[in-house]
Amino acid sequence: MDRRKALKNMGLAMGYTVATPTLLSIMQSCKGETVATWTPEFLTVSEGAVLTKLVDIILPKTDTPSASEVQVDIFIDKFAKDVLEKEEQDFLRMAMGKFTDKALQDSGKSNVDDLTSEDLEPVLASSLKYTKEDEAKMFESITSYTEAVAEGSEATLDDETSRFAFANNLRGLTIWGYKTSEYVGEEVMAYLPVPGEYIPCADTQELTGGKAWSL
Repeated sequence: MDRRKALKNMGLAMGYTVATPTLLSIMQSCKGETVATWTPEFLTVSEGAVLTKLVDIILPKTDTPSASEVQVDIFIDKFAKDVLEKEEQDFLRMAMGKFTDKALQDSGKSNVDDLTSEDLEPVLASSLKYTKEDEAKMFESITSYTEAVAEGSEATLDDETSRFAFANNLRGLTIWGYKTSEYVGEEVMAYLPVPGEYIPCADTQELTGGKAWSL
């Protein structure tokens, strides 16, 4: 299935519960910023550059804009700063650090600023290529880790699981941010700013040509 078709049919299944006004506020605050002028608010500048490369690996430019072209990287940084709890922020920083450490090790580089998309892509791919059984075990480890942290106990998470957690969450956030962007909502998905006739028993192929409704 190609990227465009997947976006049209994918539902919002991220597990995040965010009030609509909060989400709209974050999206609105991204307007007018570009990657060239963007200074991350949560991540460091170096981490922000890595994030931009990663979201474009996940959703590259095709017949629709790349993720960074609709400011998904800016959205994720603002989401992390304004929505995530302190423990979740710490987890994101830790997991991203494990991910970039692996990219540096594999590429033979010593500075995060020097990492290219070619250095990051194989780490992202390997961090997402697990069986359902392996993923289930990793999710159990992640749950145990986060519960221990919440209780104030000492906790550790192995590097491989940390990289999986970062890559898996980033993929979901990237798709979520892309779907909630103004361009994708109005130009890629089925968009009806003024609701019309209610038709209760027709399928999406008939109503929208197979497109999911814009959020």
